[in-house]
Parts: sequence; C-alpha cells; structure tokens
Amino acid sequence: MPDAPAPAASSAPVPVPSHFQSFLAFDFGLKRTGVASGNRLLATATPQATIKAEGDARFAQVEARIKEWQPDALVIGVPYHPDGAPHENTRRAQKFARQLRGRFNLQVFEVDERYSTTEALSSGARDADAASACIILEQFLRSLP
Repeated sequence: MPDAPAPAASSAPVPVPSHFQSFLAFDFGLKRTGVASGNRLLATATPQATIKAEGDARFAQVEARIKEWQPDALVIGVPYHPDGAPHENTRRAQKFARQLRGRFNLQVFEVDERYSTTEALSSGARDADAASACIILEQFLRSLP
C-alpha cells in the first residue's frame, strides 16, 4: 500500500478583517527572531532589529516591539520541508504563535515561510533574520484582498 501524501503545509487561509491595517511579523528562531513591521496600505515591510534572546527572555523584547508599533495583528513565519511536511521547527514556530496569542491577546496569522532565509541570504541582507521577517510579511500582505 503506498504511503499517504504529506499533509498540506497550510489549511484554508484565515480571513483577515479589513480594519486590520498594521502588522508586526516574526521569523522565529531558537536563538534569534527576525522582526519586521508593515501595513496593508503600502503592502511593504520594514526590517526591525532582530531579537537576540532565547526562551521566555524573548517575550520582553516582543512586548516592547508590540508597545512601540501597536500592530493590529501579528504574522509568524512557519517553516516546512520542501514537500510541505512539517518538522520540529514547524512545531516550535506554531508553539511560538500560540504563546503570542495567549500573552498579547492579538490575532496571529501563520505564513508558510519556506525559502525565506535562502531568499534573504541571496539578496545579500546584512541581517538575514530581519530580512526573512520582511519577506514573510510582504508575502502575507500580498495575499490580502
């Protein structure tokens, strides 16, 4: 009997309310988390300083960014294998998304971020984590109606 196909990388997209205009995006990593801010009107993202903290220590820095930017919602890049199968970092990023929802009471949208770091590195980005967060956020913004 053949193996079952790999699960889809993402289910049906969650509708984004039209009054959500500003977003803060994160490219989650165990040691560094890239950050970008952006808005729906311009559909562009701006890199912010990367959070260089691990474990719960990163949440104080996330909270400071949320207070500074006051986003309507958050966007998290979730990595998958090239074939769409989840792996350990998929689960870690999804856990981070759940923690953000719980701690900051903001809606969190997940974006398939396959190849964002590769794209950031190939563009010559000085801070690949922040550049990846920009790529994730711009991909999300382009998907909005």
